[in-house]
Amino acid sequence: MNREPVSLPAALASFAQRWSPRIVTTVNDYDVRVAHVEGEHLWHAHDGTDEFFLVLAGELHIALREPAGERTVVLPKGSAFTVPRGVEHKPYAPVPTDILVLEPTGTSTVGDRHDDVPDHVDATTGHALS
Repeated sequence: MNREPVSLPAALASFAQRWSPRIVTTVNDYDVRVAHVEGEHLWHAHDGTDEFFLVLAGELHIALREPAGERTVVLPKGSAFTVPRGVEHKPYAPVPTDILVLEPTGTSTVGDRHDDVPDHVDATTGHALS
């Protein structure tokens, strides 16, 4: 665990890869991750955990496949949203966007069930800040 304050702008400036989160700290058994995102992620679901998103810059859209049908939530800068466990979802950023994600340590960015992973998406449990 990092025992010093972490500057989120500095953390985000330390890497350029899209859809490749960095772990900035941990809270109990959860990672706090930041990522640059743009374009489409992939349809996926996390069977055992919710997934929390906070938009730090830009705009994030999250398509959801819910029992009532598909819908998309739009998160402008400063907005937060939690995708419930087991719900298939597909994040998409129409412009370069920075996000903070909170999920249990060891959670894969592509979930437990997912479509084919495109080359621009890093299937990871998060990378340490360098």
